[in-house]
Amino acid sequence: MKKIIQNLRNQSEEVRRHILHVSTIVCGIILILLWVYSLGVNLSNPDTQAKVENSFEPLSVLKANIVDGYQSLYDSDTQQ
Repeated sequence: MKKIIQNLRNQSEEVRRHILHVSTIVCGIILILLWVYSLGVNLSNPDTQAKVENSFEPLSVLKANIVDGYQSLYDSDTQQ
């Protein structure tokens, strides 16, 4: 490890920045892949699926209210 660090210290600043950018991008990609994998595992869990279905119920009620409100406005315009 000391040899690697010493080798990096001997490199020019441009090379060190390039190594920094590449290593940052690689670490970011690894984190994104782990996040996507864990998201897939969590969403395939039956308990989580039930929670997701229940959490969308208020949104469906809100959608129905918006649609009903728009429909009532549209109906009042066509009657005039």
